[in-house]
Amino acid sequence: EHESDDDSYEVLDLTEYARRHHWWNRVFGRNSGPIVEKYSVATQIVMGGVTGWCAGFLFQKVGKLAATAVGGGFLLLQIASHSGYVQVDWKRVEKDVNKAKKQLKKRANKAAPEINTLVEESTEFIKQNIVVSSGFVGGFLLGLAS
Repeated sequence: EHESDDDSYEVLDLTEYARRHHWWNRVFGRNSGPIVEKYSVATQIVMGGVTGWCAGFLFQKVGKLAATAVGGGFLLLQIASHSGYVQVDWKRVEKDVNKAKKQLKKRANKAAPEINTLVEESTEFIKQNIVVSSGFVGGFLLGLAS
């Protein structure tokens, strides 16, 4: 009367699914290519521009909010310290900051190959989609300015 957990799930074989659904191969197949190439140059520029503007606008708003929060936090810390509510051990802060710098340098040296691979992949993507990428950059700059 009780079904086991194995019976309640359906297994989907993606290779079989791809054979039966041709659109899946067109979108995700090896020779699918960038989907955006199917649109005209003007459409690609508009698509890149609109998405770039949205990203730039959000980046600007989030950046202002983060700067306000960090600046406000430092201001409150200084006021509290000046008023005697908080005693800051600046030597300990400096020691911890130097320790964090050393750890970041170690991690940065280890992460360099992954970063280089990411940069290479990004460069290749931009080269293959130069029209959309240029529209995105223009829209991003406009979004930052607005």
